[in-house]
Amino acid sequence: MSNTVMSDNHTDQQMSSLEETRTSLCEQFACVSGSDSAVAQYYLAENDWDMERALNSFFEAHMDSVFDVEDTEETKNVSGNKRKEVIPETADASGSKKKIKTDMANRIDLVEEPTCSSNNSKENQTDSGASHSEAEDSKLSIISWNVDGLDTLNLVERARSLCSYLALYTPDVVFLQELIPVYVQYLKKHADNYQFVEGSSDGYFTGIMLKKSRVKLLESEIICYPTTQMMRNLLVAQVTFLSQKLCLMTSHLESCKNQSEERMKQLRFVFQKIREAPDDVTVIFGGDTNLRDSEVVKVGGLPPGVNDVWEQLGKQEHCRYTWDTKVNSNKAVPYISRCRFDRIYLKSAKTGLKVTPDHMVLIGMEKVDCGRYTSDHWGIYCTFNT
Repeated sequence: MSNTVMSDNHTDQQMSSLEETRTSLCEQFACVSGSDSAVAQYYLAENDWDMERALNSFFEAHMDSVFDVEDTEETKNVSGNKRKEVIPETADASGSKKKIKTDMANRIDLVEEPTCSSNNSKENQTDSGASHSEAEDSKLSIISWNVDGLDTLNLVERARSLCSYLALYTPDVVFLQELIPVYVQYLKKHADNYQFVEGSSDGYFTGIMLKKSRVKLLESEIICYPTTQMMRNLLVAQVTFLSQKLCLMTSHLESCKNQSEERMKQLRFVFQKIREAPDDVTVIFGGDTNLRDSEVVKVGGLPPGVNDVWEQLGKQEHCRYTWDTKVNSNKAVPYISRCRFDRIYLKSAKTGLKVTPDHMVLIGMEKVDCGRYTSDHWGIYCTFNT
């Protein structure tokens, strides 16, 4: 009799543990995919409760035709139907507004770059003007942005908006998170002057865009986080910028409040990789870290020589919150959350020229014609003196 009771209790404990595990998997799936628990349970059960297989199955079923509407719209435009021209605005550090003027009736090509270097043929150019132009030309510019490719609502219009920001700021390097394959295909079609380095080709992933005229790719690697439940990894690109060695890193650390331990484990891994860089290499990391400040403290703070660029530039309030549901309405959540999830870290080379932060501003803070923002995150635009 007692053996039977003990056996029943053991079985109950096993069932309870299994239920808790699967409930947690459903919550994680829903968080990553933007779906609900019923959808999560369906795809997980269909894939033997394997998170990666379930997410891939979900993406394959929902994402393949997202951008099919683009060809239809272009055909309509050729036949004479015009789309409304959109001129979103973005504030710089001084509070003034820049306007992004794009003809939404045509696809946005980024193959014509503005002249960055000084033009000695100009008769009226002064020596001081030439020096200023050369100084600007030597600056490294970076955009880091979680583009929320998992949200397929108005994705074409939002991808166009991203392209318009690339056309306005012409960054040398772009760190992107939450890409999906069709989003990358769209960017490759519309940004011919950038080289793409992708963190994967399945599901959702990160990517790095490098301006071909100024940044040369030497090699890249994808380093998987061993215990991730959300297909997260570290994407690393070794490059040269104006003959200066750079190690560029991007990542999308584990999401959700209850994944703090895994997120901190991944952060420690990132810091370790940054520390391993040779003395003559400058390391720049940019990405959606999902970090809370307390988690950075718990891992021991920033390693020696590694700086949080936002902090280094004086913790300016206007670019503190990159995830801000008080302003950004893309996610219809019933609460206000203001967090600095997106961060840029810098470790300047110990030898040779020093790289120092120059300027930072948030972008994507104006709605596009569909009435939504480019992403549920604001993007970060940052420049560095080299």
